[in-house]
Order: sequence, then C-alpha cells, then structure tokens
Amino acid sequence: MLKELQFSLSITLLFACGFLYQFLLRSSCFFSCLMPFKFQQDPEALLSHGRGIVFVETSERLEPPPLVCCAVESAARVYPEQPVAFFMKGLNSSTQLPSNSSYPAFSLLSALDNVFLLPLDMKKLLEDTPLYPWYTRINASTQAYWLHVSSDASRLAIIWKYGGVYMDTDVISIRPIPEENFLAAQSSRYSSNGVFGFLPHHPFLWGCMENFVEHYNSRIWGNQGPILMTRMLRLWCKLGDFQGLSDLRCLNLSFLHPQRFYPISYREWRRYYEVWDRDLSFNDSYALHLWNYMNKEGKTVIRGSNTLVENLFREYCPRTYRDLIQGPEGLVTRKLGPGNK
Repeated sequence: MLKELQFSLSITLLFACGFLYQFLLRSSCFFSCLMPFKFQQDPEALLSHGRGIVFVETSERLEPPPLVCCAVESAARVYPEQPVAFFMKGLNSSTQLPSNSSYPAFSLLSALDNVFLLPLDMKKLLEDTPLYPWYTRINASTQAYWLHVSSDASRLAIIWKYGGVYMDTDVISIRPIPEENFLAAQSSRYSSNGVFGFLPHHPFLWGCMENFVEHYNSRIWGNQGPILMTRMLRLWCKLGDFQGLSDLRCLNLSFLHPQRFYPISYREWRRYYEVWDRDLSFNDSYALHLWNYMNKEGKTVIRGSNTLVENLFREYCPRTYRDLIQGPEGLVTRKLGPGNK
C-alpha cells in the first residue's frame, strides 16, 4: 500500500513538473507575468511619504539609453531605503511588458529592488492643479519643444502632489541630498529645474504652476523650465551672490550652490567625455548633471576610454556599466544577467 502511494505521488509530481516546464517554455508573458506588481503600483501609495526620487520620460520609448539607466541606478544605490519612481509615457495598463532579451535596459531597471516603473498619464496627473486647464486646451502637435515642456509640467505636478526629489535622466547621484525644500543653482542667481526637491503641497510649486500657465511660451526653450524656476525664485526671495561654498536660504527654501550639482558648467560639458583629470574633485557635490541636451554630437560612454564619464559609470552605476556599455569595437561586452542587484 505504501509503495503504491509513493508511486502515485511520483507520477503526479512528474506530470506537474512537465506541465510547469511546458508553460514556461511556451508562455510569451513569462517576464511580465512574474513581476506585474512592479508596474502596477499606485503613485500615491508609493510616494505618499514624500521621500521618493522621481524621474520622468515623456517620449514613448521603453528602452532607455545607458545614461538614463545610470541616472536611475545611481539614485537607487544612493537612496536604498527610498522608492525611485520612473514615470514613463510609453507605459500604460495595456502595455505588453518587453522581454529581457529584447529590452535589456528596461529589464535592468525593473530588476532593481527599489525602482518602480510607472505609467505617465498627464491628464490624470495634472488634475486638481493650475496646469489642468492649460493641458486640456493645448495642441501638443503645434508646440515647439513639447517633450521638454510636457516634462517641465509633469515634474512640477508630481513633486507638488507627492513630494520628494525630482532629477533629470542625465543626473548621476553621488551622495544623499540632505535638504527637503531646495532648488539647485546652475550659476549665481540662476536656478535649474533639472534637480529640485520639496515636501508635498509646497506653495512655491503651486506658484510655479500658476506662473507656468500665465507666462506660457513654448517657442522659448526653457521658458517653462529653468527660466520659470529663476523667475519664481526672484519673486520668492531676495538673494545675493554665493559666498564661498555656502548655500543660500530664504524662508523655508534652500538655494544650493552650483558645486552641488553643476561643478562642470554647460559650456564645458565635453569635459565629461574627456580623459579623466584626477585633480577634478566632486567632494562638494551631491550629484552631477551631464548636460545631455548639449550633446548634439552623440558622445557615448566607451569601455576602456578612461574618460570621466566612464569612471563615473564604473563607480556609481556598476551594473549599467557592466551590462550595457560598449567596448571600442562597438560591441556590448557582456549580456544582461538575471536576478536582482
């Protein structure tokens, strides 16, 4: 009797294993069926504590380039206990998630434990903000710089609603930012909007959204971005020049010294792609903005080049460097491996 029972259990187990093998072999949704929860998070629940790190992609692409992956990975490493939310316009509730073989960069990001890839639904996002009437009547197809303008609007609404730190996708994180309510100076008295952070429902951001609509002009690059932030900062604070490396403070807002994120100015952006000068120190920086908008030449990170950007990748986004960076012959030197970090 015992032998018959053991034999029956063995046959059942063999059938079950065979069925599971066939399912995994044939199923086209193996990758997406394994981790649907990573892509179905409610932004409010995920970011409600006001400590999230936020990135935004307003194009339809689902396979970000290595610099974007480095930005997200470096933030995930610097802020391991905080959610890193990457809002992507190309994602929606009906998106068939790509396989890791077809989209290695997407798969790399989705495998990072504290990274969450979220759909960017601008109409829903901008509800209950001063930007909603503007968005519902604008014709995106006629707007110059729409990808940038829509990103400028989205980042304001996200940080106003949920709080946290917004970063452009060409910002490599080095160490934690200690401030809660801050703007980043890219030069004296001139603010960027590539990095900023606020607690939820901060009145400065509400004022920015109102000013965005009142002075909207898509023909001027940056009018809804750094120019808007600078306009509002001058209305909000009466600030002088920086003294030494000290940050400036006004009411409950900090204006951080250019060394914190912009030790290399936009005019010198090519220095990131030159051989690393070891005398160049970033001891006073929280993150580095690589000015990718200026990179019309399409400069990339190349393994073995010993450029500054290659060394930044190796140090702050090692998985992106290992799995996505090409060698001198233009070939990826290692394929993406499975598993979390």
